[in-house]
Amino acid sequence: MTREVRVVPYNDNWPTEYENEVNRIRGVLGEEIVSAHHIGSTSIPGMSAKPIIDILLEVRNIEKIDSYNNDMIALGYEPRGELGLPGRRYFSREYPENVRTHHVHAYQTGNIELVRHLAFREYMITHPDDAKVYSELKIVLARRFQWDIDGYISGKHLYMERMERVALEWYRSSDDSK
Repeated sequence: MTREVRVVPYNDNWPTEYENEVNRIRGVLGEEIVSAHHIGSTSIPGMSAKPIIDILLEVRNIEKIDSYNNDMIALGYEPRGELGLPGRRYFSREYPENVRTHHVHAYQTGNIELVRHLAFREYMITHPDDAKVYSELKIVLARRFQWDIDGYISGKHLYMERMERVALEWYRSSDDSK
């Protein structure tokens, strides 16, 4: 099934949607969750985004998360395993059917991907000019690749690689100064 690539203006309800959803997930995963974070473009105030809430979970034991697949299915999530990223457990939710609304990315404590995601979010929040450039890039790419998610992702790739490096360097240097 081909999905439309849709980038919409920032929605003030996204933080609340994140909180509501992470509370539902805590009801399933409970003590396995060390911390939960709203990540991705919907976590950056003012940024245009695909209207999908990304949830980052830091968990105690990544292997144990697999034992909750049926519980996550009951919440409306599709367990997708690592989906190309070793050490991750990924779940997607569609509601209503065929409308992707949530992604859950779970990593065990100590995984570098946790830092990468948080660094990017924090960098974009504190550097609104860069966030604006990224937001505008996504709008242009969504128009150009309206029915081609691979083209959209490919179009962002070089920008994302560069910004992730910049964000990680900034995040680590900010952390050192504390």
